[in-house]
Amino acid sequence: MARVNPEFATEISKSGAGDFKACFNCGTCTATCSLSTTENSFPREMIRYSTLGLEDEIKASLKPWLCYYCGECSTQCPRQANPGELMMSLRRWLTSKYDWTGLSGLMYKSLTLSLAAFILALVGVIAFAGSVGFELEKMVHFGHYFEMIAIGTVGFVILLPNIIRMWWFTIHKPKTKVPFVNYLKATGDLFVHMFTQKRALGCDDNQFRWFEHFILVLAYLSLLFTTVFLDWFAATNLFIIVLGYIESVIIAVVTVDFVSSRMKKDKAVSKNSQPSDWFFVIWLLLMGLTAFMVRLFIDLNLLETNKWLYLVHLTVLVQWALIIVPFGKWTHFLYRSFAMYLAKLKA
Repeated sequence: MARVNPEFATEISKSGAGDFKACFNCGTCTATCSLSTTENSFPREMIRYSTLGLEDEIKASLKPWLCYYCGECSTQCPRQANPGELMMSLRRWLTSKYDWTGLSGLMYKSLTLSLAAFILALVGVIAFAGSVGFELEKMVHFGHYFEMIAIGTVGFVILLPNIIRMWWFTIHKPKTKVPFVNYLKATGDLFVHMFTQKRALGCDDNQFRWFEHFILVLAYLSLLFTTVFLDWFAATNLFIIVLGYIESVIIAVVTVDFVSSRMKKDKAVSKNSQPSDWFFVIWLLLMGLTAFMVRLFIDLNLLETNKWLYLVHLTVLVQWALIIVPFGKWTHFLYRSFAMYLAKLKA
């Protein structure tokens, strides 16, 4: 029997949800949504679950991840219940439930804790730099290996167990029987959605936003590969150097547009920005800009006399890798991709 939790509305409001209890179940949101189907009908069902506080049903559902927040449902809602923002809030709430450390939920709810984490990372970077006498070569060497170690550690220690918990809630606990061979067959869908997010193309008037996300994902992953595996800051190959410049510029340009949109609040998706949304786009912008400037200063032989610039870049890198990637909005990219994969298994 489903357990009703009347306090859930208060809890989910801490993740950003507006007055979704104003909904009178007319179904306009579901009828409006171009991604809602007979098999996967939303967001009305999620509003009903949230109103009743059916936490287990929400945790077992992939529907919050099937929404790409075009905002049409919120625009058309006759009660201003803002169903699109509720779906976004449910994704934040689910992220906190998948995270075995519990830190995601704490940071989503507490700006103070998030800022404290960023400050702690800054202090750690300065302490490290001081321990090596602020020698540029040692700091750059550490930064290069830190990226590799951070990717492996965060991936296997935090994100992989979280993905397993997501599978547990959505496949195992509801007793969905999936033959092992289907896990292999659906792998293609996982990578297609991870790299293209093609489902977003089904949203009306969302093609440009999809294109921006697509370019940003390619640029981000390419810059990660270029800096970590091709060692961009130490590279002498002209192709690698130019490639890194192009990737960092693309990241900066696209994220400037994202930041501008959130500041203007001219779209439904940016009207109710939470701190985690701002942290994601601002730190991604800083990643692109500081990486570009560090490489430029290397090529102009100015970095040795401007070590502070690399220290800024290293701080941004550490904060991104240890805070935003495992506990911030970056995880939505990962969970949404696996949601497409798990939805394929359930189908």
